[in-house]
Amino acid sequence: MFSHVMIGADDVAVSKKFYDAVLAVVGVPEGKIDPRGRVFYRTSTGTFGISKPIDGKAACHANGGTIGFACDSPEKVMAFHAAGVANGGKSIENPPGPREGAAGTIHLAYLRDPYGNKICALQRG
Repeated sequence: MFSHVMIGADDVAVSKKFYDAVLAVVGVPEGKIDPRGRVFYRTSTGTFGISKPIDGKAACHANGGTIGFACDSPEKVMAFHAAGVANGGKSIENPPGPREGAAGTIHLAYLRDPYGNKICALQRG
């Protein structure tokens, strides 16, 4: 359904450092900077990008929006969260770990990146 997700950042280098760390945990190679100063993480399942806002205004996060990154183990969920906190992210909502729901147990970890974007690491049991 999606071709890509793009977020804004006032300092792309700060965001690149953060996302290089958290995405490495789930096996995504380091982001590549294009000639326009944007960073892209490309995989067979989609593209994630970071750019200064095109309109020249300050970057801000989407209220109510969340970008979820798939993990294949509970340990990677925890490592994703730890890498994010160590690289300028902020832990939010419930502590990372298992949640019980109608679909069974899932493992979640929520963070705000350095520019306030809400991201989640998720592993379905």
